Amino acid sequence: MTLAAAKVAGADRIYRLGGVQAVAALAYGTESVKPVDKIVGPGNVFVTAAKMLIRTHAEIDFPAGPSEILIIADETADPDFIASDMLAQAEHDPNAICVLATTSEEIAANTQQRLGELADTTPRSEIVKEALQNAAILIGDSLDECIGLSNRFGPEHLEIVTADDETVLDRIDSAGSIFMGKYAPVSTGDYASGTNHVLPTAGYTRLYSGLN
Repeated sequence: MTLAAAKVAGADRIYRLGGVQAVAALAYGTESVKPVDKIVGPGNVFVTAAKMLIRTHAEIDFPAGPSEILIIADETADPDFIASDMLAQAEHDPNAICVLATTSEEIAANTQQRLGELADTTPRSEIVKEALQNAAILIGDSLDECIGLSNRFGPEHLEIVTADDETVLDRIDSAGSIFMGKYAPVSTGDYASGTNHVLPTAGYTRLYSGLN
């Protein structure tokens, strides 16, 4: 799909490169790689750091990676779904960040239990378990508190799973991509629904929009 899009866009050269070395080669040039004017796209924490370092030589889109998810949930949420959605992000990268902010102690406890159970069954179990060291399950006194946390965090991906998703949505001011309801997991945006997949991370949703 990427190659087809490149052809449609009129790309005249494609390099099979990745990682920090690709960022350096494209920014400074090598014997076989011409330097470019702009470098865009997501990566792990090392790629993101490299992009920030070469900004005096090439323009970038924004810091994009490692992956993040924050889920705002109340007592109407399904802990199985929440745990699955957190694991779907955790398997991206050992440095992925997964956060649940909920008003329900029961949802928090059940989600934590399911995370432990599901982490043992995923094919990327080792990566998932490492990423879950960065995870947090937070219990707020109210949805107001959970919303405030989300706006300060500015997640790359935000899921809203409450009895009144629209009301919560109206109060969100910092998020890369928003998914509403228990039947709208982030993975649909990653693979099927057509929403933007190149999004700011590390709180930069307060400063940048997604790549268009």
